[in-house]
Amino acid sequence: MSGIARASALIGAGTLVSRLTGLLRTIVLVAAIGSVGSRAGDAFAVANQLPNNIYAIISTGLLTAVIVPQIVKAAAHADGGQAFTSKLLTLGAVVLLATTAVAMAVAPWLVSLYAPEYPPDQLALATAFAYWCLPQIFFYGLFALLGEILNARRVFGPYTWAPIVNNLVSIAGFAVFIVLFGTEQTIVAEWTDGMIALLAGTATAGIILQTLLLLFFWRRAGLHLRPDFRWRGVGLNQLGRLAGWTFLMVVAGQLAGLIQSRVLSAASGDGASVFASQNAWLIFMLPYSIIVLSIGTPYFTQLSEHAHAGRDDDVRADIGTSIRTLGLFTMLATAALAVASVPASRIFTNSPAQAQQAALVLVCFLVSLVPLAVLFVVQRTFYAYDDTRTPFFFTLLQTALVIGTALVAQATLSVGYLAAGVALGQSISSTIQVIVATWLLNRRLGGIGVGGWMLSLGRFAIAAVPAAAAGWGTFLLLGGVDGWTVSDRLLGAIGTAVIGSVAAVVYLGTLALLRAPELAAVKPLLQRLRRR
Repeated sequence: MSGIARASALIGAGTLVSRLTGLLRTIVLVAAIGSVGSRAGDAFAVANQLPNNIYAIISTGLLTAVIVPQIVKAAAHADGGQAFTSKLLTLGAVVLLATTAVAMAVAPWLVSLYAPEYPPDQLALATAFAYWCLPQIFFYGLFALLGEILNARRVFGPYTWAPIVNNLVSIAGFAVFIVLFGTEQTIVAEWTDGMIALLAGTATAGIILQTLLLLFFWRRAGLHLRPDFRWRGVGLNQLGRLAGWTFLMVVAGQLAGLIQSRVLSAASGDGASVFASQNAWLIFMLPYSIIVLSIGTPYFTQLSEHAHAGRDDDVRADIGTSIRTLGLFTMLATAALAVASVPASRIFTNSPAQAQQAALVLVCFLVSLVPLAVLFVVQRTFYAYDDTRTPFFFTLLQTALVIGTALVAQATLSVGYLAAGVALGQSISSTIQVIVATWLLNRRLGGIGVGGWMLSLGRFAIAAVPAAAAGWGTFLLLGGVDGWTVSDRLLGAIGTAVIGSVAAVVYLGTLALLRAPELAAVKPLLQRLRRR
C-alpha cells in the first residue's frame, strides 16, 4: 500500500471512529441535561458553542487561509522550517492566549449577545458555564496549529485520532455526572457550583488532553521547537491579501449563526431551541460527512488537477460525474432520514414527545442535503480556479437570506415551531445559494452540463418517492410514534437502521427498474471505498 493510501486509510478510519464516539458523547450529554425544553441544556449549548464560534474565525479565517500555506512553504527552507515554525507557534500561542483572556473578560456580554431572551437565572447559569468553556479557545487553536504543523511534516495520524480522546474523556465525565447527580438535570435553579464545574470542566478537559496528546509526536515529525518572540518576517503584513475573502466568508457565517441563536433563545424551556437544533444538525451532518466529504474529496482532487492544467472540458465532465455520484447517495439519505426522523431524533432526546419535536427540525434541515452536495462541487470548482472572491459573494447572499428567514420565523411562528422555522429558512437560503452559484459557474465555464446532471437528480427524486413510502410504511408497521422504535435511544438507533435499510432497497430497486446509468458507478466506487 502506498504512503498516500496508508494515510488516507488512517485518516478515514480516525474520522469514522471520531464521529461514532462523538455521537455517543452527545447521547450521554443529552441523558445528563436533557434536550428539547431543557433550559439548563440550552444554557450549556450556548456557552459551549462560544469557543467554537470564536475559534472558527481564527482557524478557518486565519489558520487555513494564512498560516497553513506558510507552514508548507517554510518546510522547504534550509533548516526544514524549524526557525519559522518556532516563531509561528510562539506567535499563535500568544494571540490565542490574548483572545481567550478577552473572551473570558466579556463572557457575560457574549452570553447575552447570543441568548438575549434567556431569563436572568438562565443567563447566570450560561455565564457560569462560559467561564469554564471559554479556555477551550486557546487549546482548540493550539491543537489546530500543532496538527497542521504535523500534517505539513507528513505525520497525519495524531491530528485525526486525537479528538477521539476528547470524546472518551467527555463520555466518562458526563457519565460520572449522571452517577453523582442523576439524569435530566434540566431545571436551572437546581444547579450547583459542583455540577457546573464537573459538566463544563469535563468538556474543557477533553480539549486540553487532545491538544497535549499531539506533543508526544514531535520527535516523529523531526521538530525541535522553542519559544521565539522575534516575529519579524512571519508575514503579518500579508494577512489581508492571504486571508481576504475566506476570512470575510467565515465572519459572515458566524453573523448568521449569531442571529439564529438569538432567535432560538426565545424557545428555550418551551420547545426545541439551541441544543435541540445543534443535535438535529449533528444528525444531518452524518450523511453529509460520510457521503459528500468521503466521496467528493477524491473528485475534487481530480477536478483541481484538470483546472490547473487548463483542461476545461475535463472539468465539466468532472462536475457532472461528481454531482451525479453524490446526488445518488444524498437523495437516498434524504428520503431515508426523513421517514426515520422520529426514531433518529429519539437517540438524542429523552422522550417520544421530545423526539417528535426534534424530528421536525431535522426534516427541515434535510431539505438542503442534496443542494449542499451540489454546492460542495460548485464551490470547490471556483477554488480550483483560485477564485475565492465569487464564493464569498454567493455566501454573503446566503447569509443575508438566513438572517432574514430567521427574523421572519421569529415574527410569525410560535415558540414550538421556531427551531423548525429557522432550520427551514436555512435550507431555503442554501438552496437559493446553490442556484446562484451554479448559474455563475455555468457562465464562467461556458456551460457545465446542468441539464444532464439535473436529469439524473430528477431520476433520483422519482426513485426516492417509493423508497420514502416504503420506509414510512415500515415505521408505521413497527408502531409509529407509539411503537418500539421510539421507546428508547438504543431501539431508536435500531429502528432508524431498519427503516433506512428498507428505503435503500426500494430506492436502488426502483433505479434498476428505471435503468439508471448512474448505478454502474456504484459497484466500483464501493469496492474502492472498501479497499481504502
